[in-house]
Amino acid sequence: MSSCSGLMALAAPPWVDAPSALHQWLESPLVKAPLPVPVFFLLAPLMWLLFRGTWKQLDVEAQKERGHRLAMGKWDARPAVACVIMAVVLTLQEYYGGGRTYQSVIRPFLMDQQDKWLSGVIDMAKYDNLYSYAWWSFARVLGYVLIPLPLWKILFPRDSLLDMGFRVSGFFRHVWIYGVSLAVVIPAMFLVARQPDFGTYYPFYKLASRSWFDLMAWEVMYFAQFLALEIFFRGWFLGALRRTVGAAAIFVMAMPYCMIHYGKPYLEAHGAIIAGIFLGSLSMKTRSIYAGFLVHITVALSMDLLSLFNRDALPTKWMAP
Repeated sequence: MSSCSGLMALAAPPWVDAPSALHQWLESPLVKAPLPVPVFFLLAPLMWLLFRGTWKQLDVEAQKERGHRLAMGKWDARPAVACVIMAVVLTLQEYYGGGRTYQSVIRPFLMDQQDKWLSGVIDMAKYDNLYSYAWWSFARVLGYVLIPLPLWKILFPRDSLLDMGFRVSGFFRHVWIYGVSLAVVIPAMFLVARQPDFGTYYPFYKLASRSWFDLMAWEVMYFAQFLALEIFFRGWFLGALRRTVGAAAIFVMAMPYCMIHYGKPYLEAHGAIIAGIFLGSLSMKTRSIYAGFLVHITVALSMDLLSLFNRDALPTKWMAP
């Protein structure tokens, strides 16, 4: 059986081909709205077993750091500064990192450059939508990486940026967790894939099925923003807070991380709470963002391909005509 056939076998069991009374019942707001709550209770003991040692270690380290600073009469400004930077970055991205700015500023600029200097390089007629996502991806890299990291180094020059999730040794020591993570997440992904809004939501770039070039270009942009996202939430932000906040930093991070998923399918937005806590704890256990990044892009690519496959919309040509 090919990999695509295997995906279809998992993604489309015969009993979901036609709407059923059970499916309609599960879609009822009275059922669907509270559905994540028992899932949280079921997963909480697993999280505790996996990460209780990490959470305890973080709290011990933070208690020692706070005691040392209090004894010296000092106050750690890092949590306050980091929270303000996060709020500013997310607000900038909400108002200027999306389609409105592209339509009002970036698109007219590209049109002008196409007409003047870059005719044949920029093709607005064919790739206008792809360029809009290129702006979206760049805005995430700018906001998540190019603003907070240099600014942090200016404000706290003694802090090592390598300690904000960029070291690889911890990842290789705990690479098995990556496999366990996928074993848990992938079945959940196939469950979410049966939701009615899944097929129309992914991929974000609706012309991804037009050609393999479109799909690959989109995935590169998608992966870039995922790497930036992991650097921002699980690397920089946790690195800034963990010294004095301890394990609570993970749960603080999970709140804005959940909120950036508003507008996505309901169950996915709730899943972001679990993912935020899990990936944050994983980052603190390995002191590396790379396992979380690999989980993210593996699931993201699988969801895009699964959505296209379920709609029989995988590309059939290399370049669009």
